[in-house]
Amino acid sequence: MTATLADTWGVHESQFWLRGKQPEKRVEFSEKSGMWNVYGHQEALRILADPATFSSDIIRVVPEGTFPDQDQDSLSAGNLIQLDPPMHTKLRKLVSHAFTPKVVADLEPRIAKITTELLDKVDGTGRLELVEDLAYPLPVIVIAELLGVPASDRELFKGWVDKMLDNDEEFSLNEPTEKQQKRLKETMAVSQLLSDYITEHADERKRHPREDLLTKLIEAQVDGESLSPVQVANFAKLLLVAGHITTTMLLGNTMLCLDAHPGEWESARADRSTVPAVIEESLRFLSPFAAVARVTNVEADFGGTVIPPDHMIMVWIAAANRDERTFTEPDTFVPARDPNPHLAFGRGVHFCLGAPLARLEGRVAMNLLLDRYPALRSDPGTRPEFQPSPNMTGVRKLPLLAG
Repeated sequence: MTATLADTWGVHESQFWLRGKQPEKRVEFSEKSGMWNVYGHQEALRILADPATFSSDIIRVVPEGTFPDQDQDSLSAGNLIQLDPPMHTKLRKLVSHAFTPKVVADLEPRIAKITTELLDKVDGTGRLELVEDLAYPLPVIVIAELLGVPASDRELFKGWVDKMLDNDEEFSLNEPTEKQQKRLKETMAVSQLLSDYITEHADERKRHPREDLLTKLIEAQVDGESLSPVQVANFAKLLLVAGHITTTMLLGNTMLCLDAHPGEWESARADRSTVPAVIEESLRFLSPFAAVARVTNVEADFGGTVIPPDHMIMVWIAAANRDERTFTEPDTFVPARDPNPHLAFGRGVHFCLGAPLARLEGRVAMNLLLDRYPALRSDPGTRPEFQPSPNMTGVRKLPLLAG
């Protein structure tokens, strides 16, 4: 996968690592955004492993009024990715039982059945739009069933999530541009629609409990108190959105990598034990969530570069996964790479709760694609369409010719 291909695909101009470039500095301040950027693997690992120094409570340093017509405190209530221990630990424990290795492993037959049914719908057409036909509906159906909302509403979810992610501008803490304000207002409005949807189902669970995660959130208590409606909505919304988009991008990115390296497709077909390693290398090579944000609680020194307290940091996971100090030939797709200490799922207390599920969905889906199609290749007449956000790496559309 060359720099030329990255340019041809139209990935965001700020994603220099997709063009085979290393950063001039591993830690630097951006006057444009008012935030620090961290690109190095060692530096990212340090930040992710130390929540006491590097907080996930980023809302506290966002200027009041950045999110139009919103109570900013409500944005982080119940939102796991913006909470620190001990509250993060307590809330995460509420649903962690649903993502244990055994529970996830037991989902394999259901995942295989859903994948088979989705592929049957397009069988014989000679074409596969990977995202629309498989990579989006598969994880949405799985997480919707776990959460307890109708999987049949997945087109509704897709409309909301697509609008929430349709942003090609880098976020800035400086005086907000009119474009940023307008975009944030639109995003918050759509996010509220999803919150209202979840709250409606949560209210129904209060009357008619079921064996699902939404019921468990309704019935849960933390320090003797039930979760508020806002906490329940934010928690469930994160599970629904993050629970599908990671796998959607993982599958699309894996296919992009194999399409650029057809020999690896044949190798995976011949030896299915290599499929997990192919997925892991695609997670490193094209990391779905390119960045995560943290805030310094205290001063942090990175080899003489000092970040003061209460400063926001963008930890560029995707760049760290191309750090030449950690990865040999970082810009080469090497499924046999061992070790492969990529950070695509994070590290530490915020390690992705759904990582085992995403990996299982990816493995099952890739194996069934290898079973069904002698060859899958990109359609030379229709280019992939990438997520516009600089904080994400993944396709929204990936037309394939099915051989």
